[in-house]
Amino acid sequence: MSEMLLLDKRTQGLIEDYVPQGEILEGIVCFFSVFADYTRVKILSALAISELCVTDLSRILDINQTTISHQLRFLKSAGMVKSVRQGKIIFYSLANDSVNDIILKGIEFLGC
Repeated sequence: MSEMLLLDKRTQGLIEDYVPQGEILEGIVCFFSVFADYTRVKILSALAISELCVTDLSRILDINQTTISHQLRFLKSAGMVKSVRQGKIIFYSLANDSVNDIILKGIEFLGC
C-alpha cells in the first residue's frame, strides 16, 4: 500500500527546493554553531560596539587572554571577525554588520 501525500505537488516542490542541501546546509549549520558558545557570543557582542584588542576584551569580559585569543582565531576562520595590526597591537572588529543583526534577532526572538 503506498502512502498518500496530503500536500499538493506545487507545495511539495517548493519545500524540496527551499530546504537546504549539501554544502549550503553544511555552511548554515557551521554558521549558527558559532553562536552556540557563551564566550563567542560575548566577544561578538562587544565587537558590535567597538573595535577591541585581546587585552581589552579580556578585561571587559573577565575572560583570560588565552581563551579570548583562541575564540578570536575561531571567529576569524569562520569569517565573523577581521583584524587590523597597529604596531604590536592587533585590533578585532566584526567582519560584517549582519553578525550583530543576527544576535539582535536572537534577543528579539527571546523577548528580551
